[in-house]
Amino acid sequence: MTTNQSRLERWEARLKKVFDEIDVELEDLYGHRARRHPNRPAHGHTSNREDDGLFDIGAAFTVGIGSQYGPGYVVQARIATLDPVPPRIREKFEAEVIRRLREKLPAAFPDTILHVDRDGPVYKIHGDLSLGQL
Repeated sequence: MTTNQSRLERWEARLKKVFDEIDVELEDLYGHRARRHPNRPAHGHTSNREDDGLFDIGAAFTVGIGSQYGPGYVVQARIATLDPVPPRIREKFEAEVIRRLREKLPAAFPDTILHVDRDGPVYKIHGDLSLGQL
C-alpha cells in the first residue's frame, strides 16, 4: 500500500486481502476437484487471485437500494469451470466462503463491526463502512 491511496482504497485493499487468503486456502483444499476454465491460468500464475485457478472470490460495493441491510459489499464466489457443478456443491462452496469470511473479517478490521448475511439471493458484507482510522 502506498501513502497516496485514499481511505477507501486502503479499506478495499484489506478486504481483497481477506478474499485472496480464502482463495488460496480453497485452491489448496479443493482446486484439484474440477477442471478450471481453459482461459484461466493455473492457481498463483497471475498477480491477481481473481484471475487464476479454479475459484474467483471477491465482492462488489452496492448502495443497497431495495436491500434490507442498506449499503454493503455483495459477496461474489464462483467456481471457474466449464464442467457442470451440482447445486449442492455450489451451496457447500458458498457456505465455506461465508464461514471463512466471517472468521477473517474481525482480524482484518479490528474495532469495526461488520456482518455477513444473506440479503435476498446474495450474501452481503454490511455494518460499519465508515472506513475507520486507516
